[in-house]
Amino acid sequence: MKKVRIGAAQGFYGDTIEAAVATAEKGDVQYLCFDALAELTMAILVKDKRKNENAGFTKDIPQQMKALLPYVKEKGIKLLTNGGGINPIGAQQEILRVARELGVRGLKVAVVTGDNVLNRIPEFLEKGYTLNHLETGKPIEDVKERLEFANAYIGAEPIVKALEGGADIVVTGRTTDTAQFLAPLIYEFGWSLDEWDKLASGVFMGHLLECSAQSTGGNFSGNWWEIEGFDRMGYPIAEVSDNGNFIISKVEDRGGLVTVDTVKEQMLYEIHDPSAYLTPDVIVDLTNVKLENTGVNKVSVTGVKGKPRTDTLKVVMGYENGYASQVIVGFSWPDAMLKAKKVDETIRIQLERYGLNYQEVRTDFMGYNSLSGPLAYDSQSELNEVFLRMVVRADTKQEAARFSRLFPPIALNGPPSMSGFAGNASPRALIGMWSTLLPREEVENQMKVEVVEV
Repeated sequence: MKKVRIGAAQGFYGDTIEAAVATAEKGDVQYLCFDALAELTMAILVKDKRKNENAGFTKDIPQQMKALLPYVKEKGIKLLTNGGGINPIGAQQEILRVARELGVRGLKVAVVTGDNVLNRIPEFLEKGYTLNHLETGKPIEDVKERLEFANAYIGAEPIVKALEGGADIVVTGRTTDTAQFLAPLIYEFGWSLDEWDKLASGVFMGHLLECSAQSTGGNFSGNWWEIEGFDRMGYPIAEVSDNGNFIISKVEDRGGLVTVDTVKEQMLYEIHDPSAYLTPDVIVDLTNVKLENTGVNKVSVTGVKGKPRTDTLKVVMGYENGYASQVIVGFSWPDAMLKAKKVDETIRIQLERYGLNYQEVRTDFMGYNSLSGPLAYDSQSELNEVFLRMVVRADTKQEAARFSRLFPPIALNGPPSMSGFAGNASPRALIGMWSTLLPREEVENQMKVEVVEV
């Protein structure tokens, strides 16, 4: 029976490439799939593009290609990435440049475009689509003039077309996290786009691989101290059968652990409704999934069900949302928390006195509640040290810059032991997020796939 082996190559922008290289060397995979994008990443990339029109894709693409193109040429491994971000064509050109630099010839690099709908917003409004916020219902007019990017989450279909066109590497913009992983299965097995159970299983496989080591013991909340090799973690590999069932494993001489428990944690990650995990390709039902340890670092996955896909696609837009200024100062024992609270109180009084009416003021006590928030509990023993973190959001860069200037005088004017002052060298621009829905045909009719050979 034919099997397809797919390896996870990247879980986020900035992830290490070492695990992908190990999988290429020893994982016997046909595909390496990269998930580089998150909403935060899109905001980072649009800021890059402001500074350089040729930027807008993930900057680690050249490093990744230099490390992996020899395996693409030698072993025929295909690379699929959504690292194109805001500028997938620019990413394609960068991949071609690296290939030429390495002397790799005969390589076909495909680019998928059409997810970027920023310039089509007026067209959509003219057609009567409100583009109201998906959760709050607020009108798009509130942010329309401040939009920086607008990208629809696309599925696997255009990536499949790129593979059908002979592509060795496919670079896209804003796909779902799972689209890169599903596409090879549709292509290799010839699945139709309405075989919902198989598509759902492929999406779920992608979900288990998309976050790199989170299925192989990374970020594990069980007996994590018993896991070996955190310095050289192996990323998950899926061996998939034509019926959609698959086995999760990893390269044996890399660190990490694959068990029902490590896989289950990733299974639950970001799943709001296990009976209806929405993707552009299929609605996934995980309520009957069965995970089973079938060997050392091997877990079989069965029982995934699928339902017909929705008629709409989610569009995420980013808009200018003011500036943030942050200051962190530390206080030591005794009375570390009391000192930090007194400075918080003092700064807030001064904000009112000086008429600094920021849109938002946030306070965290690092060492007490900066991670747990309202779930933090009062310590029974006095803390050795506490760092006060205060952040404000302002309309303008100039207003934001005034905030950090309030803190230096407190070193001598306030409670004792203030140290470790860290203020923003310059306020940073903020990008707000706006989600909405569009009929899928409005986006898919404009999708394009271009394949270029080195």
